Amino acid sequence: MDEDRIKGAANQAAGSVKEAAGKVMGDAKLQADGKAQQVKGKVQNAVGSAKDELRD
Repeated sequence: MDEDRIKGAANQAAGSVKEAAGKVMGDAKLQADGKAQQVKGKVQNAVGSAKDELRD
């Protein structure tokens, strides 16, 4: 398993928490930051998957 996949999953989880916190507190910026971090995590995960496929 590629390191990018692990970091991607962590970013997705952290982004989810940020987005939820932003919704609860009514903080649109925090909510947007959370969504952006989730997207970053998805991209990292995809890159890691591609690297894994190339290795196999």
